[in-house]
Amino acid sequence: MKVESLDLQDAEVSHYGEIFKKETADRLLESLIGQVQWKQNTIRFYGKESPVPRLEAWYGDAGKSYAYSGIRMEPLPWIDDLLEIKKVIEPLSMTTFNSVLINFYRDGKDRVAWHSDDEKELGEKPVIGSVSFGAERKFKLRHRKYRENGLRTEIMLKHGSFLLMRGSTQRHWMHEIPRTARAIGPRVNLTFRKII
Repeated sequence: MKVESLDLQDAEVSHYGEIFKKETADRLLESLIGQVQWKQNTIRFYGKESPVPRLEAWYGDAGKSYAYSGIRMEPLPWIDDLLEIKKVIEPLSMTTFNSVLINFYRDGKDRVAWHSDDEKELGEKPVIGSVSFGAERKFKLRHRKYRENGLRTEIMLKHGSFLLMRGSTQRHWMHEIPRTARAIGPRVNLTFRKII
């Protein structure tokens, strides 16, 4: 399997490309869209509540709750599709994941803004295993000090691909999935984590 290690200062990011064959990726995309218990969360900015611009779900081991930006999620029990994906990526990650945040980007208008996966329950050097199914989307990364050092990059996350972030990546880098004006289909992204 060909692995591309991104040459980034203060980061450990590896792109495994499409680790799921198209037939398997197609099946998992359709199954996840239909089976996952999606939720439209709301987020508060400057005293105003707005819907999160995507649907979300949190699955994992019992008791492994997760919170970000004032949103708290309790884990739903693992379903077979998630265990199937987890079994494929854990040997590559050399990590046993106990939870997963799933995002459903219904079209090009859905997005996730600049952020880092640096919540305290993920530990100092979190391992984030990101699996994408569906429409290809641009994944942008920028160093927290990019205004000074200009460090930023982007990668296209394809149907069935796997991206692994580890080490001090979340401490020094932020990432986003921007909106696109292109007419594109749905995308499901799963970010496997280990709540400590």
